Amino acid sequence: MSLLSRLRCITVDVTGTLIAYKGELGDYYCMAAKSVGLPCPDYKRVHQGFKLAYTEMVNKYPCFGFAAKMPNIVWWKTCVRDSFVRAGYEYDEETFEKIFRRIYSSFGSSAPYTVFSDSQPFLRWAREKGIKVGIISNAEYRYQDVILPALGLNQGTEWDFGVFSGLEGVEKPDPRIYEIALQRAGNIAPEETLHIGDSMRKDYVPARSVGMNALLLDRFRTPDAEEWRKSGAIVLPDLVAVKELLCSEKSASAC
Repeated sequence: MSLLSRLRCITVDVTGTLIAYKGELGDYYCMAAKSVGLPCPDYKRVHQGFKLAYTEMVNKYPCFGFAAKMPNIVWWKTCVRDSFVRAGYEYDEETFEKIFRRIYSSFGSSAPYTVFSDSQPFLRWAREKGIKVGIISNAEYRYQDVILPALGLNQGTEWDFGVFSGLEGVEKPDPRIYEIALQRAGNIAPEETLHIGDSMRKDYVPARSVGMNALLLDRFRTPDAEEWRKSGAIVLPDLVAVKELLCSEKSASAC
């Protein structure tokens, strides 16, 4: 029996799998600074400052402050302020508030993201085959409520249910987020589910650990992909190739 004929559910990662960031972090920090009449901060310093600040926030207040009951906007304000400070930029409260609001608004819209051309067709194809489609993402609530819909990836047409770390209090690579997805799909058996992502550590390993089928996308030709293959993972370039794989299996139904 082919995998396609056994599948009742497909779960999909978001960033790097369905969508990607457009431009650089510095572009949006620059626009925010310019909006209040200040020069652009140095791209490299801001990028490094953000990486350090974001990592610290994730460690101190995981899942965007879920356990601490920290409002999403407070989590991000703390992270952005620390990003600037670590990059060597300190603004007075009024100036920072204006800069932050511009950044927060930008990343809560479709502006910084682009959708891969094969994402919507693949998701719709899967649902047309009678397969439930779920989103599993280490993301805050705006991905579900604002960003994905603004990008044309809507619940009810492209996906059926979502599991977002900022709403659940559990994040990848914790296998529990995959168990939540299986429950939300209607307690579908893991062997009847395929997870598609772009991280061996966050997607492939935890999905396999709960008994799900899994494969990885290598959209950006990462050097790690060869190691993924050596570890036994199926690695494909895009969702077109995933569909071709599922449709080419012996006794797969018409695609």
